[in-house]
Amino acid sequence: MAWVAAVPPGMVRFIGVSEFLGAIGILLPALTRIKPSLAPVAGAGLTLIMAMAIVFHLTHGEANMIGIPLTLGLLAAFVTWGRFSKEPIVPRG
Repeated sequence: MAWVAAVPPGMVRFIGVSEFLGAIGILLPALTRIKPSLAPVAGAGLTLIMAMAIVFHLTHGEANMIGIPLTLGLLAAFVTWGRFSKEPIVPRG
């Protein structure tokens, strides 16, 4: 991953932790039905991270690298749309 050399190590860690917490934020509320309104918020956050990744790659002349962030961003946007409007998770209780 060539982009890692273009950003500070702290930023790489921050991005990794943010993506990991976003994935947990999508999964745990759906599985436990505790605070299910957090799932679409996490999906929106992941969508934003992937959009910024696409912009980063395009501005650094790496248009061939946008496939994975584009796919993951579309999946996160789909989850966000589905959990906000199509099929919200019913809270426990």
